[in-house]
Amino acid sequence: MNTSQLRGRTVAFAASGGLDSCTITRWLTDQGVTVVAITADLAQPDEPDFAAIEARMRASGAKEFIRVPLHDAIAQAGLEGVQAQARYEGPYWNTTAIGRHVIVAGMIPVMRELGVSILSHGATGRGNDQVRFQLVTNMLAPDFQVYAPWRDPEFLGRFRGRREMIDYCNSHNLPIKATVEAPYSTDANLLGLTHEAGKLESLEVAPSFVEPKMGVTPQCAPDTPQVVTLRFEAGRPVMINGQSVSGFEALRLANQLGGAHGVGIAAHLVENRFVGIKSRGVYEAPGMELLGTAYRYLLELILDRRARAHFDNLSGFIAQQVYQGYGFDLASRMARKAVEEVTKLATGTIAVSLYKGQVRFESARDVPHSLYSEDNASMEAVGEFDHADSEGFLRVLSVGARALGAAGQVPPASLNQRG
Repeated sequence: MNTSQLRGRTVAFAASGGLDSCTITRWLTDQGVTVVAITADLAQPDEPDFAAIEARMRASGAKEFIRVPLHDAIAQAGLEGVQAQARYEGPYWNTTAIGRHVIVAGMIPVMRELGVSILSHGATGRGNDQVRFQLVTNMLAPDFQVYAPWRDPEFLGRFRGRREMIDYCNSHNLPIKATVEAPYSTDANLLGLTHEAGKLESLEVAPSFVEPKMGVTPQCAPDTPQVVTLRFEAGRPVMINGQSVSGFEALRLANQLGGAHGVGIAAHLVENRFVGIKSRGVYEAPGMELLGTAYRYLLELILDRRARAHFDNLSGFIAQQVYQGYGFDLASRMARKAVEEVTKLATGTIAVSLYKGQVRFESARDVPHSLYSEDNASMEAVGEFDHADSEGFLRVLSVGARALGAAGQVPPASLNQRG
């Protein structure tokens, strides 16, 4: 869609209250478009004052402002990520990607009540978020249209980047907080913060200049470890340090505990965007990292080697699906159903030690579905596993190994290789 197609119509704009939101809202209003600003309350730590967001959006021309409370929705989506161990390309817990799915899913019912069928967003044409907003809307509301200003030639002809937007807002006396000198941009929700762009675009600049907002960097963390005990029941954290918690409370408390010790703070990644380019980011997700690591320790006790291999494949697949905006499609639902079989067994109490950014295993107890047996694992006692029984097992394995050697399938050069 372009501006000429929008004149005289109403759009629902996913508004954060930042520079893009103010600029786009005022520009659309000036073009004869009615803007309803919808802001998702994702318990974002960087902008808790929704009255201030409303004031900025109305000052920018929004006819109406609606805050959509999504605390439980973002918490549930985050816990599903923990249960699937779905991290993208290593350290990234998909916090922004999950957030986009939750935002669109929360906006659509509100839009239907208002009779508005055009969803607009401020994601650029070079990033992943445009894909997420587009695909999630198309899947959940195929009768809706999506308007992306950063893909509109008329908008692009007026605004080439941040500087033009700031000048525009200042010329219209809009109450923005952004400055040209801002070193990077940040996106936030309950699950974590992502920092990118600005100075982070140069690989010659160390990421240490980023100021964490959800905790401290590992080097600034306390010199004394803290032990945290987490109780999971059917995959959900229900108690932390003896305190009963809901899903939202678990993430909020885990953010506080993890952040205080530098857990999940300042994770650096040069990642592969879905649009085909690489980008660099610094991530904060202390609660996800704390809960996710403790949950991983629990899974180590439950999964046999075949289930482990299948689960690891599912983890990577789900992480990629969410990252690319396919979190609600059939393939993602199928994968989550498989993960649910594991989740049903994930009950137990895990104690971990938090120290300088690390989450270290301390103990496990009350794990009814654990496959770990102290007797069988012991190198001292025989237990149920008789060492002598391994003789026949190794003879069977030797048949294949000898056949490989006799058939010349293992080159003699292998004898000189080490490692």
